[in-house]
This record gives sequence, C-alpha cells and structure tokens, in this order.
Amino acid sequence: MVLDTRSHVASPPHEIKEEDLLLDKLAIVFPVTKNTDMRFFRNTWMRKYLYPVCDWHAPNCRIVCNRDSTYRTLDKKTVCFSRALKEVNDKEFFIKLDDDTFVDKDYVVELLRKYSEHKSPLYISEHSRFVDYRNRNTLNNVLYGNGKFYMFNKRLVQCLNTEIEYEGWRNEDAVFGGMVRAGCGESSVDYVQEDNTWIWHKVYESKNKHINLAYIEGSDNNTTAV
Repeated sequence: MVLDTRSHVASPPHEIKEEDLLLDKLAIVFPVTKNTDMRFFRNTWMRKYLYPVCDWHAPNCRIVCNRDSTYRTLDKKTVCFSRALKEVNDKEFFIKLDDDTFVDKDYVVELLRKYSEHKSPLYISEHSRFVDYRNRNTLNNVLYGNGKFYMFNKRLVQCLNTEIEYEGWRNEDAVFGGMVRAGCGESSVDYVQEDNTWIWHKVYESKNKHINLAYIEGSDNNTTAV
C-alpha cells in the first residue's frame, strides 16, 4: 500500500450563490387546506421558502387563520395572512401561491434580481378589474391579481389596508386588490404583468411530462400533514 504524503490544499469555503441570497429574501405564502399535499411541495425548490397559512396550529405552520377552511372563508383568510405579513421584517418579497400551481425557480430568481430594492410598492400578477356594485367604495372596479400566483414586495405589505370593510363574502384575490387600492392607492403601485410561460396552474406540461396539479375528487383527507 502506498500512502499519499502530498500536502492537500483545503477546499475554499462554500460560496453562497447569488440566487441563494436573492431567494433568502422570499417567503411563499401558501394557504393550506386538509387536501393540500405538502409532501409534494416540500420536495420542490420551494421547500425552504414556504410560509404555510393554516386553519389549525400544527408543526411548520407559519400563519394560522380560520378554524375551518371553506370557499366562503378564503377572503377572510386573505385579510388574516396580509395582516400577519406586516409583522414579517426579514423578507423583501412575498409570493402568494395556490396549492394547484407550480412556478419556475429561475423565473422567480429573475424577478427577485430585477426588482430587488424596488422603491415603490410592487404587485406582479395577471391583473384584471373586479365588478362589485354592492361594494362600490371598496371593491368595485378594483385592479387585482389572479390568485394562482401573485408576487409583491414589503413596500406593498406596509401600505395594505387590512381593515378594509365590505359586505358579503367576496373573491379573496379581489379583496387583496381592494386592500392595495385602499391603503396604497393604485397610482402609487407598480403593477407588473406576470409571464405565464413559467407558471403552471392545475396542469404541468413540459416536454415529456404531464402532471395533474388539480384537486382530485374523493381525496378528502383530514390527516394531511403540514
């Protein structure tokens, strides 16, 4: 046996990549129900950045809101997590993502790089106008983002009006848009159109992959872990 007696140069310490530094500024706000498959998302690039919004206290839940999640409570859950985000001071960017949506990591990094230290409130999504004649002063004609994906910065969070008042239960994403308009003012916000090429809703299709991301009928499960 021959021993290698040559001196070895120590490997340089691990260099933190630019994309890791950018991603560390991010929290992915992720409303969770009893049907959400968190195992799937914990095995993606998003694992480290997930901020699950739960209806119950459980390990890994970052924000806890309604006791029971139904379609008619999603607007109140949105107000709840928006209020909670005002207390998060170590993140510059937030993504609200539905649990039937997947977003490309490189696309997110590109957005983080482009808008880092952006001086104005920023709201990236697929925007449209909401019609609500019952709530003319708060929600009617409000500009809001598609709930599958919207990305915003801390400056937007700081000016959100989380005390918004309206009648009836409403589309939760329109309510977020209402909080933006009521607190920040649309003229003060930079609304940026998302690139849907890098966002998959309900179905992921790329090359030889076809994955159903949508809710599966009959899959109700009260034991889904967060």
